[in-house]
Amino acid sequence: MKYKVLIFDWDGTLSDSAAMIVGAMQRAATDLKLPPRSDESIRELIGLGLNEALGILYPEIEPAHLYELLKSYRAQWLSEGTGEAPLFEGTLEALQNLSDSGYQIAIATGKSRKGLDRSLRHHADLRQLVLTSRTADETASKPNPLMLKELLLELDVRAEDALMVGDTEYDMAMARAINMPGLGVTCGVHAPQRILDAGASALLESVHHLPGWLKS
Repeated sequence: MKYKVLIFDWDGTLSDSAAMIVGAMQRAATDLKLPPRSDESIRELIGLGLNEALGILYPEIEPAHLYELLKSYRAQWLSEGTGEAPLFEGTLEALQNLSDSGYQIAIATGKSRKGLDRSLRHHADLRQLVLTSRTADETASKPNPLMLKELLLELDVRAEDALMVGDTEYDMAMARAINMPGLGVTCGVHAPQRILDAGASALLESVHHLPGWLKS
């Protein structure tokens, strides 16, 4: 196999969660009477850590008030039905195929540790396939490559022996920073050309197609 480890982003790559994230953020902003922001401006920041995304959305607002937005956002997310988005079609089957083929599977996400653990509890069949993970609140947020460096150190593999799979330029930028190959998926939030310009070696429609791509 060309790669030993496959590292996946979560939101927009494995989970079809963009609409839920945008909706929760908009309701939180309304609750706090913050200046309106477009759905697209929120959507395009999915993948960053929440603190980093809020700082970009509202650079004029004091950090203490942004913290209130963060708390409100989390409350909105938890009130959104079950609070969990579905996986993209074919994702679980693809990861099961890859795990059975001998690939180690890891996650590098802008979610919090609490948020990722909650998602993995909800998607219990997928959780069994994930060897390890890093979240934005326990290391540096994307596009800083620190979470990838920590995963490589934990798994004792070289950057060239791992593949980062994600839907944003942030995923590709952090992989490129440490000379790790990056593969983009177009089912998420960033436009295909933007992902390619950030360093993706190729694009797939979704993770569902990854097993076939790796065999080609």
